[in-house]
Amino acid sequence: MIPSARISAAIEVLADIAARRRPVSDALKDWGLSHRFAGSKDRAAIASLVYDALRRRSSAAWVMGDDSARAVMIGALALQRGLTPSAIASLFSGERFAPEPLTEPERAALENASLADAPAHVAGDFPEWLEEQFAAFFGEALVPEMQALCARAPLDIRANTHKTTRAALQDRLAHLSPIETPLAPHGLRVPIGEDGRGPSLQSEPEFIKGLFEIQDEGSQLAALLCAAKPGEQVIDLCAGAGGKTLALAAMMENQGQIFATDTDKRRLAPIHDRLARSGAHNVQVRTPRGADDPLADLAGKADCVLVDAPCTGSGTWRRNPDAKWRLRPGSLAVREAEQAQVLDRAAGLARPGGRVFYITCSILPAENDDAVSGFLARHPEFTATPVAALLAAHGCGALEGKARTTAHGLQMTPLFTGTDGFYVAGLTRAA
Repeated sequence: MIPSARISAAIEVLADIAARRRPVSDALKDWGLSHRFAGSKDRAAIASLVYDALRRRSSAAWVMGDDSARAVMIGALALQRGLTPSAIASLFSGERFAPEPLTEPERAALENASLADAPAHVAGDFPEWLEEQFAAFFGEALVPEMQALCARAPLDIRANTHKTTRAALQDRLAHLSPIETPLAPHGLRVPIGEDGRGPSLQSEPEFIKGLFEIQDEGSQLAALLCAAKPGEQVIDLCAGAGGKTLALAAMMENQGQIFATDTDKRRLAPIHDRLARSGAHNVQVRTPRGADDPLADLAGKADCVLVDAPCTGSGTWRRNPDAKWRLRPGSLAVREAEQAQVLDRAAGLARPGGRVFYITCSILPAENDDAVSGFLARHPEFTATPVAALLAAHGCGALEGKARTTAHGLQMTPLFTGTDGFYVAGLTRAA
């Protein structure tokens, strides 16, 4: 497909998303099934166009004075990809499979495109109903912070220290030109192409042999901040596919025990193959069965409980830009209730003197400091761990002066740390 035809296809997908209010992945899948002539590179390029348009949906509509799929695509090509009006006009030629030529109003909008007078929620491309919460936390940095969440996310991997070192892995992957992650001591960053795609890392021999895992630098740091030690009894309460479980196992040098579980056993399915590949031998997966508590025998015994809580995922909007436009107040309220519930469960698992680490991939105070404040009010036997103590964890000193210090923890953001928006707070139970 020619570039113009890809743009036409992306506009078609955007129109489908708007009309049917469904996830972008579903719309892209259906488009591919009904256009089987499109190759993998075409589908990837179309997906990249759609994601870029969703990243800048609000600001693109603002500069174009129109929120149609076509207008949003035109605006995003200018704002997100930096194309000039003439370059955009050449793509909207009306020839063959290209979109219809630009109208005079569209040309004028492009020539005068500016966000100087745009409201914060427009300039920052986020839902207006969240502005009060974001503004209270970010202050004058609100728009720059949110604009950073509109950028494409980097592609990071974590060297599996059970089997290799970062330096050795970097040498083995030299053909991918990886560089060291700025903050995480075991991370490498792999360059992505102009279309936002990275190499097929899961087909690399080093991945198959378990020498590395694909993991955002922020997620790597969040695991390190938990400071799990060899010989400890650790519970990963919301283990999911096991990314942080594997990081904890490496930190613990296969000594002690990690109990990994999740309320949804389907989310645990990938963890078994990942554990086998990684060489981690100190992980016991506790799969829930019916109403039985898979951790009942561990009440009050854990040295460390990791709560990678269910959340809105607002800190990952670089990767999932459609999620921000589908988020509703009711969804946030559901997440807040789930967070309180899982924190209360963690409290009962920690031994006297034990630690609970609360992690979200959110930048919303309601899911972060507010959740911790509620927990501390319900559980006076716990106190928040000082930020200095968090930063003294395994190789996390580079975060000092980068991550924002909050009332109870640390907030990473793309603008300041170059990572996804992870929040981490430590909570210690009285001995």
